[in-house]
Amino acid sequence: MIRTVALEKRYGDTAAVDGVDLDVPAGSIYGLVGPNGAGKTTLLGMLAGLRRPTAGVIELGVERQRVAVLPDTPHFDPWLTAWEVLDLARTLVDRSIPRQRNDELLHDTGLEEAADRVVGGFSRGMLQRLGVASTLVGNPELLLLDEPCAALDPLGRREVLDLIARLRRAATVVFSSHILADVQEVCDTVGILRSGRLLFQGPLEELLVGRAVPRYLVRLRSDPAPVAAALRTRPWVTEVEERGDLLRVGVDSLQHAEEQLPGALAEAGATVVSLSPEAASLEDVFLEVMA
Repeated sequence: MIRTVALEKRYGDTAAVDGVDLDVPAGSIYGLVGPNGAGKTTLLGMLAGLRRPTAGVIELGVERQRVAVLPDTPHFDPWLTAWEVLDLARTLVDRSIPRQRNDELLHDTGLEEAADRVVGGFSRGMLQRLGVASTLVGNPELLLLDEPCAALDPLGRREVLDLIARLRRAATVVFSSHILADVQEVCDTVGILRSGRLLFQGPLEELLVGRAVPRYLVRLRSDPAPVAAALRTRPWVTEVEERGDLLRVGVDSLQHAEEQLPGALAEAGATVVSLSPEAASLEDVFLEVMA
């Protein structure tokens, strides 16, 4: 759906985006993550046609008319109601779309009860949800969403994430976020940006498997304190974190853990309820890649 080659955006001597080769599969939900200033908004702006690249190539697998864009802080005429905002977006995109679409999206984004309220009194979270609804009203094939959940409370985030997840295969979604749990929950492909450069790009599973420092979760029935102290003396143990009756044990390799961890626990007199490897989270891997 999207392919870029050596894409750059420079402001004087500063490279906001530096040689990015983006590859977004059609029908995927692509999460673009990175710290503040990494170039996420600039990259999305170039994909949307709102910023002119300094160099490089952008190829879209869809006409520009089928692309919808949500900025990180959407603004609407404050005297319009939420329903009127959606109806304006609908008529600008395609007048043949039935007005019932407005009602469907207000329901899906949790704004049904605020349909007749003027948006000048909306909170930022409500404006964010209305922005998401506005991008969807024309049934676009490609959505570019800049921090769509940034200002939302937990309930609002849940509604928007569920909405994005339902778009899988019906549309292609690229969204930037600093909330790594959101990206891990709904994305199947991820790109990690730092200082304008793409450090990683690929399926989320490929990123998570075998990248983060291996850890094991050990649940005990016995006192965890002496067990934790004993494990810390082992040269292959990198860290031990106590969480009530649960120990989070970092190891330098899976081989050492599989060969020596059970014996070390037995020698420490531990009564083990369960022992399992901890699956790497996107946050763990992100910090590892950024290091």
